[in-house]
Amino acid sequence: MPSMPSILTDARSILTDLIARYASRVDYLAIRLEEAEGTDILLRGGKVETLSEGLSIGGQVRACYKGGWGFASFNKITSLTERIEEAIAAARLVGDEETLLAPIPILQETYTLPLTGTDPRHVPLTRKKELCSHYAEILRSIDDRIATTSVRYGDSVQKILLATSEGTLIEQSWVDMEMRFAATARNGETVQTGRETTGSRKAYEDLEHLDEQVRSAAQRAVDALALPPVKGNTYTVVIDPILTGLFVHEAFGHLSEADMTYENPDLMEVMTLGRRFGSPDLQIFDGAAPEGHRGSYAYDDEGTPATTTQLIKDGVLVGRLHSRETAGKLGEAATGNARCLNYHFPPIVRMTNTWIEPGTTPVDRLFDGIKEGVYARNWIGGMTNGEMFTFTAGEAWMIRNGQMAEPVRDVTLSGNVFTTLGDIEAIGDDFFWDESGGCGKGGQSGLPVGCGGPSLRIRNVVVGGEAVEEE
Repeated sequence: MPSMPSILTDARSILTDLIARYASRVDYLAIRLEEAEGTDILLRGGKVETLSEGLSIGGQVRACYKGGWGFASFNKITSLTERIEEAIAAARLVGDEETLLAPIPILQETYTLPLTGTDPRHVPLTRKKELCSHYAEILRSIDDRIATTSVRYGDSVQKILLATSEGTLIEQSWVDMEMRFAATARNGETVQTGRETTGSRKAYEDLEHLDEQVRSAAQRAVDALALPPVKGNTYTVVIDPILTGLFVHEAFGHLSEADMTYENPDLMEVMTLGRRFGSPDLQIFDGAAPEGHRGSYAYDDEGTPATTTQLIKDGVLVGRLHSRETAGKLGEAATGNARCLNYHFPPIVRMTNTWIEPGTTPVDRLFDGIKEGVYARNWIGGMTNGEMFTFTAGEAWMIRNGQMAEPVRDVTLSGNVFTTLGDIEAIGDDFFWDESGGCGKGGQSGLPVGCGGPSLRIRNVVVGGEAVEEE
């Protein structure tokens, strides 16, 4: 779209001039302009509920004075001067301490996240809608007992220009795509749901040819109608890489975000660096530096270069995720984890791609010696509340005498994340990246993230028979 480069390119000198004019009134000033375009399609029961293409242009101003922040967002560039003055006035009103921002390299860079295939902007809206209708038809065709179906498609292209009073001037752009599928089967009082989600920052082709994945979501819902519910108990559980990715992101990753710990002294005490949380085989990382994932980028929304941060090394907590402010206040290095969903929101500490490294146990040996346990795969929903988590598996089987046995339904896995990390008995030698994540925090929902991991064997997991549908 030819207009996108021109507006931001023209704005460079304007931003530089405005920052030069106002920088002396605060300790730190940042202006972030954004152009975004995207497509949103929602089909329920094969009928179109949403079919839209949109273009938005806007920006935000952040000012910091004596540790106090002022923020203003706008969608008229002509009002930029007033917004700068508003943000500065707000910062000067609340600031009464010291501005502590961890140092970062000051860069002037332009970066476009590379695509490996077709840009969704080059695909007509009619073709995207046909793809959704095709998948909706697959969901419905599996069985007469499929009561409701939904197919969501979304793509967005964001182009950002960030200028700061320290001299940073970064232009960055990326494309993100996501599809979500759900089918609910009903038989009398029994209702079961199957879900699949996928996403990409690489190519429109990644959303095509998903027939098998879509079919399996509907088939799981139908198959589960006839299955017995799991008998609630405490079991040794083996989970697949998708559930591992969900667990490391939801249950552990959020607790690694330094704004969570900084604002909560009790959590800060628990999340003490150097504390052991798991076996010497356990390694956990987060970072936007690995290329090709949903949470990958070159610079965060404060202009900090992307990194890879080891959170747990050999079972011991060794790192956490930072913005420049949380890093400054805790005397640690900025990790490049300050992200905002769009120009309406200030950047806050967010995960990027979060994963557990594979271990050495062959996957087929993870069941060894389990007299009675549960094997759980994929997920339907989940919730976390501080240290506690509850996830609902997409499909599950009993393990009997070291072998996979009969399938069961309504398998929820609950526990305390710190206890559960310590209860990991074996780490599989497999690994899978799940690019389906849309993370929510602080009112900013749907931020693209990646998560991954190997299969895990965990003892003492509370397994109950009630589905958690929230995502």
